[in-house]
Order: sequence, then structure tokens, then C-alpha cells
Amino acid sequence: MQAQSILNNYKQNVNSLKSIYPLAEAQAMVRLLIEKVTGIKAHDALANPYLLLSISQESLIDAYIEELKLQKPIQYILGETEFFGINLKVNPHVLIPRPETEELVEWLLADRNSDFPSVLDIGTGSGCIAIAIAKRLPAAKVFALDISAEAIILAKGNSMNASTRITFFQQDILNIPSELKGAPYDIVVSNPPYVRNSEKEIMHPNVLDNEPENALFVSDDDPLVFYRAIAQTAQTILKPNGMVYCEINEALGQETAKVFKDNGFTDIEVRKDINGKDRMLRASKQ
Repeated sequence: MQAQSILNNYKQNVNSLKSIYPLAEAQAMVRLLIEKVTGIKAHDALANPYLLLSISQESLIDAYIEELKLQKPIQYILGETEFFGINLKVNPHVLIPRPETEELVEWLLADRNSDFPSVLDIGTGSGCIAIAIAKRLPAAKVFALDISAEAIILAKGNSMNASTRITFFQQDILNIPSELKGAPYDIVVSNPPYVRNSEKEIMHPNVLDNEPENALFVSDDDPLVFYRAIAQTAQTILKPNGMVYCEINEALGQETAKVFKDNGFTDIEVRKDINGKDRMLRASKQ
């Protein structure tokens, strides 16, 4: 087999993916694969038409491309992603961290950027929120829970790799005991399941067919079930003037705010994300 240039390989693979993904997404994914496999920045690799792939490198990229054609998320294919500048391992047991969640963390840190809070992350998944907070606020006491044992194992490994100190424990969001490890807290933060089952039809197959359903979806009959549990729990475990930060369903901003109002929270704010969608909520305990 004759060695192929990185540039030609890039063009060939983008062409093979553009019928499945938007062109810009196909280009970004192939560039990421080139960097992962060769260790060379894509810009540098593509600028030199004489730079060749080894046979093993080309075979590995080909294998990744075949998985992309099956609409498997590239983060699961590579087993990693970046969140808040931190490299995290991910697998199908946890959601892939998203830019909207980074915005939630940015909001929280803007409010408490020089503080030493005690923080609880409810439904931690990969640990992305808890790790980002612990990384930025190393003096904070950070706790994180998830119902999934597999998620807890992954999050612990991510925390260790990021050199953060976080206490993880397995717990069901809907059945949190009133006496909770680490309480009382200054902050409760959560990105709970909030996508209604009826919204599945508008979701991309690479999300729908690969990411864990129990971390994504809720019943249309009770789409705010997790927010009600979070609000009730937060009233019990937060210190006076403690804060709750949540990622929310863009279609249910005011309804979610009402859940917190009905549970005694004040100064409730629903904030839009960079795309202009109601995506975040902050509330204060009296």
C-alpha cells in the first residue's frame, strides 16, 4: 500500500462524510482525527502537501471514519473531549459535555470567583461541572453525586487526571436523603435530565442512538420532576442565602422558575445561552 498524504486523506474523508454531516462539522471532525492520530496540528499538517501518513495511521483514521459513518459521536470514538480547557474521558455511560454547560459554570464562577464555597453537583456524569469548579476554585469543597456507578468511576478518574479533590458518591437525584454528605452547602449546581420524550424526533441520531437515555430524557407528563427534587433538596441542604444553578429546557424556562418559586426560592433568574435560548437558571435560598 502506497503512503497517502495527510492532505489527500483529509479531502477524501471529508468528502465521504459530507453526505451525513454538515460540511463544517465533517471538516472539523476529520481535522480532529488527524491531530489525534498524528500528533500534528491540523493546520500544519494540511499546509504541507508532502507530509505522509504511515500505514498504521491511515488504518486508524479509516477505522474512526467508519464509526463516524455510523453516526457515533466523535467524543465516544476517541474516548475523550475538552470541557473548560480540561481534557476529560467520556464513554456511553455519560453525556458528552456541551458548550451550554460551560456557560452555566462561567455564570457560577463569575458570582463566586474569589470565594471558598462548599458545592454539590447533582447528576455529575463525567464530572465536568464539579471538576471545572474545583480546578478554578481549588479551595472549594466540592461534592458530586450520580445514580450511575459507571459514571462515578469515570468521574473519579477524570478528577484524578485533572488533579482536583472531589468527594463522589452514588445517589438517586429523586431520592436524596435529608442528611446529605457534606451539607450544608453554599451552592447546588445541576444539569439534570430535561429533554422531553416528545422532543426525540428533532434530535440528531448521533445523540439519540448513543448517549445514555436516563441522563437525557424525561416524561412529557412530568418534565420538571428532577427540578422539583433539586429545589426541595436544596431548601434542606443549602445555607441561608445559598444558591442553585441549573441547566434547563429552553421551552420550559418560566415553568422551571415557578418550581423554585413554589419551593421558597427568591431572586430567580432565567438566562439565555449564546444562541439566545433560555438555558440556565439561578435561584437564591432565603
